[in-house]
Amino acid sequence: MLEVIVFEGVQNLPLFAAETQGFFAARGIEVRLHFTPNSWVLRDGLAEGKYHVAHTAVDNAIAMIEAAKKDVAIVMGGDNGFNNVFCQPYIGSIDDLRGKTVLVDATNTAFALVLYRILAQNGLAKGDYTVRSVGATPLRLAEMLKDRTAAAAILNLPFRILAERAGLKDMGEAVSHVGPYLSTAGFVMRAWGRDNAGLLARYIQAYIEGLRWSMAATNRDAAISLLASRLRIEADIAADAYQIATAPSTGLSVDAGLDIAGLRNVLKIRADTEGRPGDAAPDPKKYLDLSYYSRAVAGL
Repeated sequence: MLEVIVFEGVQNLPLFAAETQGFFAARGIEVRLHFTPNSWVLRDGLAEGKYHVAHTAVDNAIAMIEAAKKDVAIVMGGDNGFNNVFCQPYIGSIDDLRGKTVLVDATNTAFALVLYRILAQNGLAKGDYTVRSVGATPLRLAEMLKDRTAAAAILNLPFRILAERAGLKDMGEAVSHVGPYLSTAGFVMRAWGRDNAGLLARYIQAYIEGLRWSMAATNRDAAISLLASRLRIEADIAADAYQIATAPSTGLSVDAGLDIAGLRNVLKIRADTEGRPGDAAPDPKKYLDLSYYSRAVAGL
């Protein structure tokens, strides 16, 4: 049994498809998919061997390597996160978040760092606002809808659609503020990858097959139904999310290829927000092992 951990969201459509369309089974793989409530559960579980593959914001892998000193390898790409900044209706501009509370998952990784960068670009330094850690995107949305003092958060699909329909204010796509960004990526512990190279390559093949099925126009209605079922959302919300997730400019990466420019920006944002002034972003190659991906693609 291959244990795979992810955050709940539209980014998992290739996994849903690979399971329901039999692509995993055809390659002799049985996958158990877990939704994580927060980054700590995901990172600790991967490091402890409870989970074998993680698909989430790539900065979590970088944090595991740099902060926790875990030997992790990024093995495939995914998407730019489909993230938008949402605020309470009384917030007129990003600058209005001065003195307010913003919500994040973990305070020192991934979308939290993106939010800090966006706030900094609008003249808000750390200390000009309060950060509250509440967990994954659905938990951040629920908190904003329950507590009007929770002034802002970054939300992805389908939760950004739910947020807009609930009356929260959309302040724009995160990538429109910070530039290219690699969000979802697949990563494993390096030792596990080495010991299970064939299995990992077959897993990536099935994932790509699920992605190709999902992106095919002929499967649009079936893919929307699959999203609605697995994410427990209405069909019209699933349809809107699917349109964004499959759009050429904003959607899932073709064949789960890794966006190196997006990864470089992730590393730069981390260096600027978590490092010392003047720190240079490290070389992305330090974090990658794309040999399994290359083997997978060559065999398709």
